[in-house]
Amino acid sequence: MKNEGGNEHVVWHDSIINKEARQKQFGHKSIMVWFTGLSGSGKSTIANALQYELFKQNISVYLLDGDNLRHGINKNLSFSEADRKENIRRTAEVGKLFVDAGVVILAALISPFEEDRLNARSLFQPGEFIEVYVNCSLQECEKRDPKGLYKKARSGVIKQFTGIDQPYEEPRNPEIIIDSDNLTINESVKIITKYLKKHLCFNQLE
Repeated sequence: MKNEGGNEHVVWHDSIINKEARQKQFGHKSIMVWFTGLSGSGKSTIANALQYELFKQNISVYLLDGDNLRHGINKNLSFSEADRKENIRRTAEVGKLFVDAGVVILAALISPFEEDRLNARSLFQPGEFIEVYVNCSLQECEKRDPKGLYKKARSGVIKQFTGIDQPYEEPRNPEIIIDSDNLTINESVKIITKYLKKHLCFNQLE
């Protein structure tokens, strides 16, 4: 495998155990479910509830939350456009490792730019990347403002805040759209779970 960093001396080392073998051991396929939407739209809450529901069904699942990642692997990144791109890239690469490990990985990030989300999708095989657009109006997100971020952004304390002084590009072709203005958390989880089962994500492997 070619090293895209440009170092010709870095060579890919194949693992004895492949993704398909891990999936067979776990009894289900592995996928990336990518939640995107404005701050306050309910991404993390829905993703966390979905994680719990899948866990109860004996699915090997893990959640990568955007805020939590900024306490660790992405803690050196700002909210500039360049750093947001790097934030998405790192998260997608980590997600790819989880999928290779046979795990269903959930990621909840604002991820405001379509190009970055497409780049994330490109790391995965067809059918492995499920984009969930948690669609919530800016007015409702500001009304909720669970962390007080919109208030800080409106007062100028926070700069480059998505929806205020930085744009959010709605997904063009997401697999799932959740209208979190009107749907409850449980209703949202049921919609996503139904989609995943319908598309054979959790069928037992032969």
